[in-house]
Amino acid sequence: MEARPKKLLILYATETGNALDAAERIGREAERRGCSVQLLSLDQYDASCLPQEGAVIFVVSTTGQGDTPDSMKGFWKYLLQRNLSRQWLQGLYYAVFGLGDSSYQKFNFVAKKLDRRLLDLGATPIVERGLGDDQHPSGYEAALDPWMASLWKMLNAIDSSYFPSGPDFLIPYEDLMAQSKIRIVYHDIDRVDSQLSNGSDLNRVELQIERAREMSAVKYSLDKNRPDCILKLVKNLPLTKSSSKDKEVHHFEFEFVSSAVEYEVGDVLEILPSQDPAAVDAFILRCNLDPESFIMVHNSEMENQLLHTHAPIKLRTFVELTMDVASASPRRYFFEVMSMFATAEHEKERLQYFVSPEGRDDLYQYNQRERRTVLEVLEDFPSVQMPFEWLVQLVPPLKTRAFSISSSPSVHPNQVHLTVSVVSWTTPFKRKRAGLCSNWLARLDPEQCVYVPVWFQKGSLRPPPPSLPLILIGPGTGCAPFRGFIEERAVQSLTGFTAPVMFFFGCRNEDNDYLYRDFWLLHSQNDGVLSVAKGGGFYVAFSRDQPQKVYVQHKLQEHSHRVWNLLSEGAAIYVAGSSTKMPSDVLLVFEEIISKESGLPKESAVRWLRVLEKAGKYHVEAWS
Repeated sequence: MEARPKKLLILYATETGNALDAAERIGREAERRGCSVQLLSLDQYDASCLPQEGAVIFVVSTTGQGDTPDSMKGFWKYLLQRNLSRQWLQGLYYAVFGLGDSSYQKFNFVAKKLDRRLLDLGATPIVERGLGDDQHPSGYEAALDPWMASLWKMLNAIDSSYFPSGPDFLIPYEDLMAQSKIRIVYHDIDRVDSQLSNGSDLNRVELQIERAREMSAVKYSLDKNRPDCILKLVKNLPLTKSSSKDKEVHHFEFEFVSSAVEYEVGDVLEILPSQDPAAVDAFILRCNLDPESFIMVHNSEMENQLLHTHAPIKLRTFVELTMDVASASPRRYFFEVMSMFATAEHEKERLQYFVSPEGRDDLYQYNQRERRTVLEVLEDFPSVQMPFEWLVQLVPPLKTRAFSISSSPSVHPNQVHLTVSVVSWTTPFKRKRAGLCSNWLARLDPEQCVYVPVWFQKGSLRPPPPSLPLILIGPGTGCAPFRGFIEERAVQSLTGFTAPVMFFFGCRNEDNDYLYRDFWLLHSQNDGVLSVAKGGGFYVAFSRDQPQKVYVQHKLQEHSHRVWNLLSEGAAIYVAGSSTKMPSDVLLVFEEIISKESGLPKESAVRWLRVLEKAGKYHVEAWS
């Protein structure tokens, strides 16, 4: 009897989807060689099972300033336990492929530290770690292709049962792609269970979202299928002047209506945005789908598991709640599968060129650079009729969007406030683009009784105790979490001692985007928590109101003596805002301030800040 091929486990951690893309590509290449594959996000995997595995491939991205993706944090914390011995992973073979950007100081930091830790715990590398670089003209694939070639060869040498016909045997793409991993069962309407018709409207909304997300091709953490609660929008207030064309920021206030959720300052609210109904209808029409049909969606490998545990859902509802048809760009594999279903020869040739090594740059220009949507791509190739199973598998998932909460529950016990920048831009070919969630929120009218599904998450900015002095840096919408911090500290100051707070805010113009101006000024006067009288201070940098640009880091330098005094008293630093250059510029300024005011050499100032970070007193929350 022929031995069954061993299953290769591929674990990935992604923030933007690139690591998932690479992991799926590794999985497909393994399957082409006759190897059975299991692909999981690191937050879906129980780290305690690692010693029982034969071989594991890790595909991990590095985010921001050397940060671990959210989906990897629990797994990484488990690996760092001190009670794990140096033989804990003896017998495990592993390979690590990292995705990073060499323009950052901590290039592929997460892949490097994971590789080191696995070695420390006794695991054996199959091949040297691979390091993909966004800066390479061919992207991470320039490193991935040669790395995979070595991987198959070395893995086969270690255990040939992974590849029953050898690592050079290849199943033709046509055979491999003949069958989608998704199976869809259509149901008669009169047989559909009536669960959705019972209960309140809000409960029905939560149930529909849970049902759709459970069936989605993307497997969410179990606690992320059903929203934590539904919020009702009660205020939508523009904070910037309408004349400020390139900057639009809104203040939103929501009330708990389904059930209240306890949150703290510094927490993050994730919102599931609504898609444009016209775009959803256009997608359904383009794909020749019946929006009124009732469907069950499940993984082909799961046999009939879901069929017995879940009721069907309307196709249109499933599309609008789980498939991002008009905002996200499809991945490379989408074009690969499209080429299989193109009936016009010129379209097939163009799609095959796009997915070839020679066409990689042109695909980047056409797809990612222009941020083409799934709907636009399908409309550009009218001969392609992809089965719905493939669309469910390949259309990017409709993701929740995360926003720093800008209120304190002590001040607004039944509310949650957000400060949202409305995103829009023009592509190199002059196409107008708009961020899905921020633009949807900006158009909402509180008078229309709008309900929003949300999840609460812990952010990177932990709530400080009232006795801890604070130095806050939050330009633009980076001020959002600090509005909550200041509200909280103002309440605490009514009943006891509170330590000083210095806040450095920045915006372009005093007249256009000075967010929450009256709020900050109120708390910086008359012994408020931001007042100089209380040992704190409020400082604003208007970057465009004078010929020479002035940013928050310049204001920090200007008040370096007071900043150093507060740091000497044990202050914690909190930084929030855009992840472009601001966080690294602010860090450099702190190094300069510490060196200048203390008389220490620059290297000692760097070490001083590292100690501060290890003590949990240097926090950064940055977003792109």
